Amino acid sequence: MAKATSGTVNPHSRTGVRIVVAGDQGTGKSSLIITAAADNFPVNVLPVLPPTRLPEDLYPDRVPITIIDTSSRAEDSDKVAEELQRADTVVLTYACDRPETLENLSIFWLPHLRKLEVKVPVIVVGCKLDLRDENQQVSLEQVMSPIMQQFREIETCIECSASRHIQVPEVFYYAQKAVLHPTAPLFDQESQTLKPRCVRALKRIFILCDHDRDGALSDAELNDFQVKCFNAPLQPSEIVGVKKVVQEKLSEGVNERGLTLTGFLFLHALFIEKGRLETTWTVLRKFGYNDDIKLADDLIPPIKCAPDQSVELTNEAVEFLRAIFDAFDGDGDGMLRPRELEELFSTAPESPWTGIPYEDAAEKNAFGGLSLEAFLSEWALMTLLNPTFSVENLIYIGYPGDSSSAIRVTRRRRLDRKKQHSDRNVLQCFVFGPRKAGKSALLNSFIGRPYSESYNPTTEDRYAENRKYLVLREIPEDGVRKLLSNKESLASCDIAVFVHDRSDESSWRTSSELLVEIASHGEDTGFEVPCLIVAAKDDLDSFPMAIQESTRVSQDMGVEAPIPISVKLGDFNSLFRKIVTAAEHPHLSIPETEAGRSRKQYHRLINRSLMAVSVGAAVVVVGLAAYRVYAARKNASG
Repeated sequence: MAKATSGTVNPHSRTGVRIVVAGDQGTGKSSLIITAAADNFPVNVLPVLPPTRLPEDLYPDRVPITIIDTSSRAEDSDKVAEELQRADTVVLTYACDRPETLENLSIFWLPHLRKLEVKVPVIVVGCKLDLRDENQQVSLEQVMSPIMQQFREIETCIECSASRHIQVPEVFYYAQKAVLHPTAPLFDQESQTLKPRCVRALKRIFILCDHDRDGALSDAELNDFQVKCFNAPLQPSEIVGVKKVVQEKLSEGVNERGLTLTGFLFLHALFIEKGRLETTWTVLRKFGYNDDIKLADDLIPPIKCAPDQSVELTNEAVEFLRAIFDAFDGDGDGMLRPRELEELFSTAPESPWTGIPYEDAAEKNAFGGLSLEAFLSEWALMTLLNPTFSVENLIYIGYPGDSSSAIRVTRRRRLDRKKQHSDRNVLQCFVFGPRKAGKSALLNSFIGRPYSESYNPTTEDRYAENRKYLVLREIPEDGVRKLLSNKESLASCDIAVFVHDRSDESSWRTSSELLVEIASHGEDTGFEVPCLIVAAKDDLDSFPMAIQESTRVSQDMGVEAPIPISVKLGDFNSLFRKIVTAAEHPHLSIPETEAGRSRKQYHRLINRSLMAVSVGAAVVVVGLAAYRVYAARKNASG
């Protein structure tokens, strides 16, 4: 397994590797670079060399290398820092005959890299190996082990002699390899295990190669995998050898059907432990992974849509998700428990629904499980908010079709308004209102959570989705200004709801002011949205003049009268159905401010004037034509 055929093409997206060499004065930096480039030890060297380019075909990966020499003078420290921050990898040198230069790596250079936030692999190189005192011979591992324990960014340590041509090419081979085939994303040096993201990617690859889905790679499947990744088949004896290596170390790594997932992961851990990182990286890259062990951008189709368009899953994608839900509902209870959901996403870099906004957005049972409806709602929300991320995760969990067939871009909202109907399956409702108006209680009830008397203020936008078509987005009162700082902030909104506490006059006043503010923003930007007013806490007595005030505002702005609800009593007055109905008819329920009304009247007046001018001009033209006909006839008769 893993007979790579490198040396013919560059399998990497990189067009070059920039290696910066730094270290104490007199540690052999410049001599090392010249010897690597010219294969000749220099007698006299410049204090600092110009950038040096190594031949492209010097190493198997055929990726050009540029080496940057640096000054050791204190006055050049800013320039050195700048070069280090531009490095793909850093080579730190010490002199084998000067122990203090080795000590200075952990005292100054390695902490200095961290201070500069240089987060690239580091190769530590002991130069002038031929000058080391023979009476002070110690193993490199013994010397470097404590330093590597402290500084995990060190990828490799090596000793060399430029004057004796000992291991000079190897220095820059390891430096290039640390960039093209880095250890850090794959392997945890401390625990000596594969990192979780690497395990999840390899598991996905294993499943893709297990064509008969029997949980093991047969000899034929192993051979197909080998050809795909390394363009060379395995001989029968080599397949036997691979399985024997695994079985000797791990009995469960092979069964009667072939190499198991456990054995497949073990093999890759073995490759990495033996320094053959290029094997695992070749496999990952053949299956579309980048250096972060995520799918490369070019595997995910670009999604283009206008601000007032949205993206939804197609029926094909929804049917796939229904089948996936059933496949991972191991106990057949119609719910995906957290453990089952984790298994479903075990081939993605991470579960996409941890943290805000997904973790708290859907209805869950007492065990944290999701019903099919809640599961599809989470996917609808993810596709609405981040369609590229949604498509990416569909690919991770095994979506079989072309990824572009999983989504559709909706019609523009302004066209929906002209046609007087929305064609969207997923509708987004912005929920505005002052503190303690009942916004969060409304969202909680929407996803089936019990009413609570305790008040927990919402400090950032919060989402709740249900029934696969309605997404509620709560906008905190102090988040409105930030929202409206973006001209297109209402473009993604299908309908806005304004909640107030009907027992509190100041709550009503703030809510009505927000309504005017949002309506004005919509008129100014061209992204007007239907609006509804919700009078929450209907179980409490309303403030004096509440009905008169709300009636006046709703009539003045041309929207429905406030809809009374009581979350505490579970009386919602068909609110969610009314929200959906209003959103599906985007030409109705659009509030109109005084300024907006004046603007429309002005435009109507201008249009009438233009029409009158055009009619007058047409009369003049017709009259002129008639006169010409009359004149022509008169001349003819004369």
